[in-house]
Amino acid sequence: MNTTEIERKFLVRSEDFKTEAHKYTRIIQGFLNTHPERTVRVRLKGDLGYLTVKGKSNDSGLSRYEWEREISKTEAEALLKLCEAGSIDKTRYEVQKGTHVFEIDVFHQSNEGLVVAEVELGHEEESFEKPIWLGEEVTGDKRYYNSQLAKHPFKHWS
Repeated sequence: MNTTEIERKFLVRSEDFKTEAHKYTRIIQGFLNTHPERTVRVRLKGDLGYLTVKGKSNDSGLSRYEWEREISKTEAEALLKLCEAGSIDKTRYEVQKGTHVFEIDVFHQSNEGLVVAEVELGHEEESFEKPIWLGEEVTGDKRYYNSQLAKHPFKHWS
């Protein structure tokens, strides 16, 4: 899939989303490249693997180019061994609100305690229903990019 990804990212203020979730999946991911101009991610999501390249975000932090291909679980496991130091371990919950699906990531291990929600949009000005558990917006704050959390885990923030 080649596309421009448009999403907004928020902190989550309570675990109320868990009762609204229609799906959840454990995700392990690592990064083959975390250059500021592009990231190359390997993801193991259940029994599926993915290789993803993301470009640099635009000035608002809302949009960036994304290329993704499904790969086998075996290929993903092999590529994860080649990744840069640091990885992401999280459980992703999916919650439908109106016409949008919120993906809520509950981080584990070195990012334990961090819970972030993302909503993908069709265009930057698109409105959406905000759930009661949605907190402060952190769209464009690079500290919350998974590639940065792998290098600078949440537990080590001061």
